[in-house]
Amino acid sequence: MNILHIALGGCLTYPDTPYGITEDTGGHIAYILGAARAQARRCDVDRVDIVTRAFDDPALGSDHRRTEQPIGAKMRILRLPTPRTDYLAKEELVAERPALADAFEDLLASMDARPDVIHAHFADAAAVVREAARRFGIPVVYTPHSLGVDKRGAMGAPMGAALAARIESERDALRRSAAVVVSSRDEAERQVEGYDVDVAGRVHRIPPGVEDATGPDGTGDARPLVDGMLDDPSRPMILAIARPVRKKNLVALARAYAADPALHERANLVILAGQRGPGIATTRETAAVIAELERIAARHPGRIALPPRHAMGTVAQMYRLAAERRGVFVNPALHEPFGLTLLEAAIAGLPVVATRAGGPSDIVATLGNGRLVDPTDDDAIAAAIRSLLDDPAGWNAASGAGLHRIGRFDWDRWADRAQMVYRRIATPARPASHAVALLACDIDGTLTGSPAGADAFRDWAARRTVSYVVATGRCISEARRVLDDWHLPQPDAFISAVGTELHVRGTDGRLHLCPDYAARLSRDWDRDAVLAALRDAGAAMQPEVEQRRWKLACFGDAAEAVRLRAVLRRAGLSARVVPSHGRLIDVLAPQGGKAAAVEAAASRLGLGLDDCIAAGDSGNDLDMLRACGRAIVVGNALPELDRLPASDRLHRTAAHNADGVMEGLVRLGLARTAVPVAVSA
Repeated sequence: MNILHIALGGCLTYPDTPYGITEDTGGHIAYILGAARAQARRCDVDRVDIVTRAFDDPALGSDHRRTEQPIGAKMRILRLPTPRTDYLAKEELVAERPALADAFEDLLASMDARPDVIHAHFADAAAVVREAARRFGIPVVYTPHSLGVDKRGAMGAPMGAALAARIESERDALRRSAAVVVSSRDEAERQVEGYDVDVAGRVHRIPPGVEDATGPDGTGDARPLVDGMLDDPSRPMILAIARPVRKKNLVALARAYAADPALHERANLVILAGQRGPGIATTRETAAVIAELERIAARHPGRIALPPRHAMGTVAQMYRLAAERRGVFVNPALHEPFGLTLLEAAIAGLPVVATRAGGPSDIVATLGNGRLVDPTDDDAIAAAIRSLLDDPAGWNAASGAGLHRIGRFDWDRWADRAQMVYRRIATPARPASHAVALLACDIDGTLTGSPAGADAFRDWAARRTVSYVVATGRCISEARRVLDDWHLPQPDAFISAVGTELHVRGTDGRLHLCPDYAARLSRDWDRDAVLAALRDAGAAMQPEVEQRRWKLACFGDAAEAVRLRAVLRRAGLSARVVPSHGRLIDVLAPQGGKAAAVEAAASRLGLGLDDCIAAGDSGNDLDMLRACGRAIVVGNALPELDRLPASDRLHRTAAHNADGVMEGLVRLGLARTAVPVAVSA
């Protein structure tokens, strides 16, 4: 496979990537280089090209005027020349798009072997490649990295003409791309869906990787960079590394440090805020942020270090130095789409304090390496830092957890998952046109839990004669991620969010939200009123990312579900209240639920519920297990399914997880090979 990445902004080169030298030379470049290098290591990849814009600015380095820059045997950077030869910031690239589009089409036309997939980074790249990709029949994958809708929401940015145009360009990229690859649940389930585009069925969450770039010198270059600016360099180091733009919220960190006497006495603050000085491009925004940081630092000499320049290798060393001094890394961004710096800190054993707005929630939950805070609360930022600095055992636990679990963020794993996406869009599945039956399976605890059972189910699915759908409480992007993690087959349709979303395949092979089912769910559903009633009743709401258009999610047991059901009934509001797992409650649109979604999926095939088989293990499977013509309750099912009455249509299996599903299919005559009893959890 030949893969082409394209990103137009910033200074993209390798290996001496000048991060921070311009406002647009940031984390997306580390992402592209890490992804491309991992892809080039694969035996099923023949070539990886990275396409960017050519320009000539001696202050930014000579590489950027080279139209071809080899990086190893299978990887290279190609640069698009246009009449404009000066460096252009991201906002200035809009006028250059037509010339870049022409140059890109010429590049593709000149290639002996064209790419099998184009991976566009940011909406401007997606716009530039659109016509050439259509002409040559190449599918386009889009990674947004950051989105204008969230800039407007998180920062309260005014909706001027430039931001409006950016949002519309992003909406167009989401609408047209064959697949959308993002890094965090917040991007997949909240940000992308804020564009009112039927895109959820094409969104794939693939966490990026991280590499240890410390080098052989350890911390040798980092010490002289900052120690001369500090009265007592041996104090713990509070470290922040980010571009000096308002959304990174560095000023709030400096304020929090300066306003907390205990923190001020206990530790030093070191901020690497990009590069500045002669020959470095600045904007009004970056200049204002730097000026405010310098003003705060001037009031606390010897305690705050703001190095104006640093070599690229020094950044990784700085994480190591902060860890040696038992410090803390802080990412206080108003909103962070993902947060690669948190992974870089973890690989150095440095605990983190991070914004709870965006991707850091995923990272800290996965690694357990620090604290999440409200980025608008200076006192909370300071308190979270102190909680780690003043608790040696807690610091050790966070440091060790990051080091132990950082392997979960791996570029080779990213490349493996991306390859699955690329293959699917290259040969999209076609919608099932007829079937004699439909199998609806829950995922967690039903299809997952037994590697051998997952293998057996995958083999069965390859030869099946019935339609197969999954029915899960997760959103579709998370459902797909779990299926891929377990190497389980992709279904004909996805029933997600506890039966409040049905994604079916169109004639183009893409998954689309079923409009008829969506319209049905909207009847008699007043989401705002139901949410207000739940909050007024003191319901413990799950995080925002768990809330969906036709589903609201709370914490609570079966008794709490009974209480909330009564609250809504007294308020005259229609909703279904579904408890599961002894601790979760889903409040659904009254026409929703897994049974209703299974019926809708079956009707598209000319089938009824009597033609359907349901397989599940928990309370949110209860309605489809009751409604379908046949049902499989796996051996590891939760006690909340004990109330299902015995009948000849209900099969309770001895085997657990997917082994249990296979046991049930054998009993129903839909699988030929009996399976051993497995009792894996």
